[in-house]
Amino acid sequence: MKKVYLILVIIPLLSFAAHKYYLSLTQIEYRSEKKSVQITINVFMDDIEIALNKNYNIDLKLQTKKELKNNDIYFFKYLKEKLHLKIDNIPKEFNYIGKEYDGDLVYFYLEIENIKEVNSIEIENKILTKHFLEQQNLIKYKDGDKHKSILLTAKNDKGLLKH
Repeated sequence: MKKVYLILVIIPLLSFAAHKYYLSLTQIEYRSEKKSVQITINVFMDDIEIALNKNYNIDLKLQTKKELKNNDIYFFKYLKEKLHLKIDNIPKEFNYIGKEYDGDLVYFYLEIENIKEVNSIEIENKILTKHFLEQQNLIKYKDGDKHKSILLTAKNDKGLLKH
């Protein structure tokens, strides 16, 4: 009777256990009228918090009263270490515009200025891959009506987007 109880009660409970996905989305758009490449990255808040707390020995406490006031310094530092871009084979630095919280996501806004045209973007994205081996970083690129996308992982963290 105990075995039947286990099967009828425990097994269905296990099937509802939360499955954790490790996914970020990086959207890159070339804005010819502004001669800039605009980048939006969204990551799960708890994942980025774990990564930064471990990397920099801090306690961010995102979206609490005790949240670190200067957390943008750590976000920018982390993104500079983990995200590298080359436009037409030339390494480019991005400006950190800021961040925004939306539910359980953090959106980061970056920009590369003074870009006259884009024929190719080489991207290296190691965001969260050190702490979460299952991490996948989806990259979507838009230039006018042209769309490209690639999926990067810890084992394959570089990609090339061409016209």
